[in-house]
Amino acid sequence: MQEVIFEDLGTRAYKDAWNYQEELLKKNVDSKMRAKSQLSGIASGLQPDLTLPINADTHHHLLLCEHPPVYTLGKSGHPENVLISEAGLKKKGIEYYQTNRGGDITFHGPGQIVGYPILDLEKFYTDIGRYLRNLEEVIILTLQHFGIKGERSPGETGVWIDPTVKGRERKICAMGVRCSRWVTMHGFALNVNTRLDYFNYIVPCGIANKQVTSMEKELGNNPGVPLVKATLKSCFEEVFACRLLNECN
Repeated sequence: MQEVIFEDLGTRAYKDAWNYQEELLKKNVDSKMRAKSQLSGIASGLQPDLTLPINADTHHHLLLCEHPPVYTLGKSGHPENVLISEAGLKKKGIEYYQTNRGGDITFHGPGQIVGYPILDLEKFYTDIGRYLRNLEEVIILTLQHFGIKGERSPGETGVWIDPTVKGRERKICAMGVRCSRWVTMHGFALNVNTRLDYFNYIVPCGIANKQVTSMEKELGNNPGVPLVKATLKSCFEEVFACRLLNECN
């Protein structure tokens, strides 16, 4: 069973959280590259530096947080899916970043749980498709605990409500990831009691004519971010067959 270091970052500026992810990813990638260099040396008959570990000393992390209002565009996204001007963004106090994750445009803000798993998939499985499906499963199981039926939409990443009912499709959780040498970053954004009017100024995930929803809207009441976070952590452990450790451990 893999151990995953858990941190609740609270409310954190998007760029600060992004920089922190990059830092954790770099440490893991550097460790893997050192191990690879050691093994290559041994294969070539060279004496390895025994002061360095030969096995990659990588560490898994799961970061949860909320962000102040921000739009983020994936590396394959289309800027025209941002329907508000730069001046409009400034007036409404919304930040905007072009990122290195997959996917198109999405919104992050208060009342939304954003999850950033930094996992060395070589210690789980080397399959990005399976990883995304497992992230979706974490959210589907979390929603199930609150009586919401989350589902996958064929050909579309994320978690949806009524994805096959024409005119009623609505997204409750967006996803977009990056993977470098099988180390992941970025992740998912689950709308708990998010203000949904922020999505009116973008084409969410580049998908037109489909709605965005939240747990509060579906339930008719606010389940509360802390309770949803606790449930999500438990579901993450179940799906990834791992154990979450508090950062102080």
